[in-house]
Amino acid sequence: MNTFGSPPGGGANAEGLFGLSQRLPPANLEAEQALLGALLANNKAYERVSEFLAAEHFADAVHGRIYAAIQRRVEAGQLADAVTLRVEFEHNGLLDEVGGPAYLGQLLSAMVGIINAGEYGRVIHDAWLRRQLIDVGETVVNRAFGAEAELDARQQLEAAEQNLFDLSRDNGGGENLVTFERALSQAVQQAAKAFSNPGGVSGLSSGLRDLDKRTGGLHPSDLVILAGRPGMGKTALATKIAFGAARGILRKAREDNPNAVPRGGVAIFSLEMSCDQLATRLLSEEARISGDRIRRGDIMQRDFDRFVEVSRELQGLPLFIDDTPAITISALRTRCRRLQRTRGLDLIVVDYLQLMRPAAGTKPDSRVLEISMITQGLKAIAKELSVPVIALSQLSRQVESREDKRPQLSDLRESGSIEQDADMVMFIYRDEYYLAQRQPKEMNFDNSEKFSTAIDKWQKDMEEAHNKAELIIAKQRHGPTGTIKLFFEGEFTRFGDLDTQHEGGYGD
Repeated sequence: MNTFGSPPGGGANAEGLFGLSQRLPPANLEAEQALLGALLANNKAYERVSEFLAAEHFADAVHGRIYAAIQRRVEAGQLADAVTLRVEFEHNGLLDEVGGPAYLGQLLSAMVGIINAGEYGRVIHDAWLRRQLIDVGETVVNRAFGAEAELDARQQLEAAEQNLFDLSRDNGGGENLVTFERALSQAVQQAAKAFSNPGGVSGLSSGLRDLDKRTGGLHPSDLVILAGRPGMGKTALATKIAFGAARGILRKAREDNPNAVPRGGVAIFSLEMSCDQLATRLLSEEARISGDRIRRGDIMQRDFDRFVEVSRELQGLPLFIDDTPAITISALRTRCRRLQRTRGLDLIVVDYLQLMRPAAGTKPDSRVLEISMITQGLKAIAKELSVPVIALSQLSRQVESREDKRPQLSDLRESGSIEQDADMVMFIYRDEYYLAQRQPKEMNFDNSEKFSTAIDKWQKDMEEAHNKAELIIAKQRHGPTGTIKLFFEGEFTRFGDLDTQHEGGYGD
């Protein structure tokens, strides 16, 4: 069979940029005719191409219409042959548009054999992919020449990467089908892993014992939303989990070889804080030296020596920080894919999703749609790379208007899309934060006795809430919901398990 659209003869100019306009788009009309003939002769041939071939994949629009009619009838359990299609096209007034009854008969004569239907379908799909690549290339060239002036060069690069990624997802092979036997084997392997690990953790450890008990660790392909109001410590908790995961990866890699470089790691995309600010926070938490004192230089020599000592201990941690502001989904995907390919990747942390942008070149009609595109993109990355993704999220102000300020799912900004796409939603809440704002004032009481009673109760409540936080699991696709009590040390913005509050650092 000959492939239509081969480049015309000529010198080097025919191969250059201007030569592209002289070429016909890749197509194989003979393969299209042979496939349609096979389908008309025996509808069972449709099973060989139904998983990956669509009407729009045909280069000839007439062939696409005929295939769509065959597809519609076969999937409805009806016969699709030259006779039934002729009747249908006559009824719809489309018979002349598909070449008339003579062309349907010509397709039957073009049939080589139904056994080759799958191969013909792949040839057609391959030609369609090549045409799409040409379209992407033309778009890239036109944008580079200034067709969309609002996109700078970096945004154009991200848009091109997004287009190629979208195209690559249509792999046309149906390879995603997994036998139930294989799925059962994978489930048993996960159960065995949880059984053999301390605490029954089958996923990646978060470094928080009680959280791991409730969830079994962080699992591949899961999108975890960690939300809270400003001041609750979202970034500190996410950093704690990232740190704990990285330390676990390093420990496992060095079980046999103390100098081994771990294959895998944690990627933190910090859209709000710079990488040095995030590193300072980690050092402050581990060295137990106030970050505020470090910034002001209000430390003694022994504190600085401790700071340097801890930094040396942490150098080998497989932590990677990207502080690009307003990063797009396509850029984040590209960087994670590259990191997984070169160094390995076990966890992605995004701080925070409302600061992200959808793929370059897209213009959502509303903020809700924009957030939906971002959360769908993060979930797609988690599935594609088979790693958990933790995305931090802001909560709406309606929390502040309630007497009980513990967050609910409805408090998520653009909550519909976030809640729908997430496998787990967690809220961080500290009662001490709100109690501190409600300290009784004597001017608000009729007499000193009432004020004394109120201030005593307030102090008791403050003592009860001191250094405590609640991690509320409001949604978990694979397990129970509920509240986990955590220890929180405000001076170092450090979280930990509630019964390890007297331990230094994060502990091992």
